[in-house]
Amino acid sequence: MKVVFCWSAISGYMAACWKELARRPGIELHVIAHGSAGHASFQSGLLEGLSHQLLTEADIHDATVIERLVADRKPDIVATTGWWLAPYRNLVHSPRLAATKFIMGVDSPWRHEAQFLTRLRYGQSLRKFDHFFVTGERSWQYVTRLGVPPARISRGMYGVDVTSWNQVASRRDASDWPRQFVFLGRYERVKAIDVLLAGYQAYRRTVSDPWPLVCCGTGPDRPLLAGAEGIVDKGFVQPGDLPGVLADSGAFVLPSRFDPWPLALVEAAATGLPVICTDACGSAVEVVRPFYNGLVVPKDSPAALAEAFAAVHERRDSLPQWGQRSVELSRPYATEFWANRWVNTFQRLMAPQA
Repeated sequence: MKVVFCWSAISGYMAACWKELARRPGIELHVIAHGSAGHASFQSGLLEGLSHQLLTEADIHDATVIERLVADRKPDIVATTGWWLAPYRNLVHSPRLAATKFIMGVDSPWRHEAQFLTRLRYGQSLRKFDHFFVTGERSWQYVTRLGVPPARISRGMYGVDVTSWNQVASRRDASDWPRQFVFLGRYERVKAIDVLLAGYQAYRRTVSDPWPLVCCGTGPDRPLLAGAEGIVDKGFVQPGDLPGVLADSGAFVLPSRFDPWPLALVEAAATGLPVICTDACGSAVEVVRPFYNGLVVPKDSPAALAEAFAAVHERRDSLPQWGQRSVELSRPYATEFWANRWVNTFQRLMAPQA
């Protein structure tokens, strides 16, 4: 079975998933993805051992080049990322791929009725896709509202290297749970760094022994953190150093204003961390259970975030158990289960009755 993934940016979690899929018998996998100037060697390193093609900046929007690269592989199945990239989306109209089955991956959540316009903009293409892989419940709601029958939708578009992240959990001392919050992400408005700072400062005023907040990232809102009491700004942390930071932390915080399905929540849960996040984080639907392994608060509410900080602080004795529950909730997104889901979908699409 020849399968081609047409993707945008290369990530560590997708590379891990593709490598697991490529090990499955009967699967001949090829990945086409956007190459990034200055990072091509890093991206190729992530995909080492996989059949792949990184697109140049000129080729990313060249439908003719992309059609040729895909069609030359003579694929049985093509999986694309969303409808926002026209050269990928329009592959379904290629005469050279008339016998190919197409899967579209969707991580966009349903938010408002204006999204019905997607049916007008892309309806002709959407109707030609054989199947849709969504990240979770919010994306499922979106795709069904576009008129796609549930029988043509699968959940679990993304996976992470849970096994590797679990090793971080084993390094954390459950008998002396770390007194430290950690944020990992871009320092920008969509991640609500201003709310994070305001909520954290309010929390510090409610307890006598506040925990520090370690921030790992970079971006335009970095000056907001400068000199703030209790904030430890580590800036950009190399991937190899992240396990140590997470092992020394007692809870993960993500105050996003908009985050369709952040993999950071899944990875944090896999490291055995309790999670504090906002209701704007789509993956919270799948991996966070309030007062079971974390807390979910309204977005843009420093007061609610401060209460969540304090609630976790006051329940330190329960956090090892919360962390273990996080690990359990992350396991369905391990690469082996991700590959199982995709292989099952491939088989159903290629079955004669399909």
